[in-house]
Amino acid sequence: MNTYKILGLALLMGTGAQAQTMKDAIQKTENERFAAAAGDFKNLIAAEPTNGCNYFYYGENFFGKDEIDSANMQWTKGVAAEPGNALNYVGLGKALWYKGDKAGAKVQFDKAMTMTKNKNAEVHRRIAEVYINAKEKNLDEAIRLLEIAIKLDSKNEENHLLMGDALLEKTPENGGPAIKSYNKALELNPTSPRGIVRTAKLYQRAQNFKLANEKYEEAQRIDPTYAPAYRENAELNMRFNQSAKAIENWKKYLELNNSTEARYRYASSLFLNKQYCEVIPELEDLQKKGFNNFFVQRMTAYSFVECNQDPEAATKGLLASDRFFKMVPADSVIALDYKYRGLLYSKSGNDSLAVLELERASAVDANNARELSGDIGRLYMKMKKYNGAIAAYEKKMDGKPGSLSAQEEFELGRAYYFGPQDFVLADSAFSRLTVLAPTYAPGFLWRARSNYKLDPKNEKWAAKAYYEQYLTLIKPEERALANNKSMVMEAAKYLGDYYVNSTSKDAVKAKEYWTIVRDLDPNDKQAKTFFASGK
Repeated sequence: MNTYKILGLALLMGTGAQAQTMKDAIQKTENERFAAAAGDFKNLIAAEPTNGCNYFYYGENFFGKDEIDSANMQWTKGVAAEPGNALNYVGLGKALWYKGDKAGAKVQFDKAMTMTKNKNAEVHRRIAEVYINAKEKNLDEAIRLLEIAIKLDSKNEENHLLMGDALLEKTPENGGPAIKSYNKALELNPTSPRGIVRTAKLYQRAQNFKLANEKYEEAQRIDPTYAPAYRENAELNMRFNQSAKAIENWKKYLELNNSTEARYRYASSLFLNKQYCEVIPELEDLQKKGFNNFFVQRMTAYSFVECNQDPEAATKGLLASDRFFKMVPADSVIALDYKYRGLLYSKSGNDSLAVLELERASAVDANNARELSGDIGRLYMKMKKYNGAIAAYEKKMDGKPGSLSAQEEFELGRAYYFGPQDFVLADSAFSRLTVLAPTYAPGFLWRARSNYKLDPKNEKWAAKAYYEQYLTLIKPEERALANNKSMVMEAAKYLGDYYVNSTSKDAVKAKEYWTIVRDLDPNDKQAKTFFASGK
């Protein structure tokens, strides 16, 4: 086959039934129906083993599943089967580029260009696609190649789809140039599901749920086998909290592509949308089917922290974390991996190991060290290691009062209260807490306690205002609840004592507070003493 003069995809395919089969196979790959496409490509290769295009597009099918090595194997076979076919050199270059060997990739790309005398639009498109979609991009070169492809093959919609992709990557804050290119593709093929889905994704980027959803549904109507339209629509629905609709779209997607790779995409989407309890069985099923990588183990470990439905969550999560650390490359470990391992240890009751893992996370990610300090402080409080908690919370505060959450201020105050018994600093923390959470009754209770410690002889009755505020926040009908009773009695006793012994004696008010105590505990000795005194 002479590929040097081929300008359009149809001419690349040969003629007759074979051309239709190739076109269908490529379309199935584009539709993410990888397993169905693989069967077609195997048949094509068996029927025409010296056609290099069969190997190239079969390689693209593997690449679509992120199986770069398998894709590269097909491209290598393609070069051997038809050395004069330029596309497989593009494939070899693509594999090198994605593996970080840009110089080696450029050699292969140049070889393909030379073989086709720079006049094969498909070669230009496929190289441009690499420059657009790879992590290491070359957008200016991609745009240059696509401009040439458009001149060579002006009626091919994919030129404009890829041009739109390149322009969007170049100016992600401005979708205008991209939409113009997508519209040109739709002028050539008004029923192109790929073009319609791309416009839908632009609306999605602009947070326009209604128009994005309409476009996805339009693509589904035009080609019910175009699986990406269901996947993208599902992810849109998840982003806008339309869970039922998202699941409906995912089911349709999986009907078209129920491969382990598709289930992996589904699981990844569930995870990214924080549906942790739903993702766990999907991840477990993937592993039973032999699909396993460190991302699967990472998602499993994290999900067992976030989902509290399984009583063995901590054990299962730690096993997943163990498997993760055994297989993950060292340069792919992130701070969250240590953080979640720490949280799993905490969940299992091993707080000492939990702190060690969180401190490792803090060392790995200096930018999030302050945030992690909050978790470390919480664990130290749980272990009653108050000085450790103080150090952690002060590190998070970083000299900026008001930067802790209400819960963290509460814990910091209690750490100062019970640890070094610095009641001034304890009161400062509880003071900030009452500003952050003015209806949180325990905040005022602990301010009262701190001020009582600072004024143990009641020379100033420094705790009075805070005990009063505490009682105003506890409804009368809630005073006898188990989590309130003793604290309400504490406050009422202090206030009753104030109106008996302070310079502001008030028999009526004193009786009011001591009645609260007696009502809660008729056998309370202090209340009995008060009422026996006749004051």
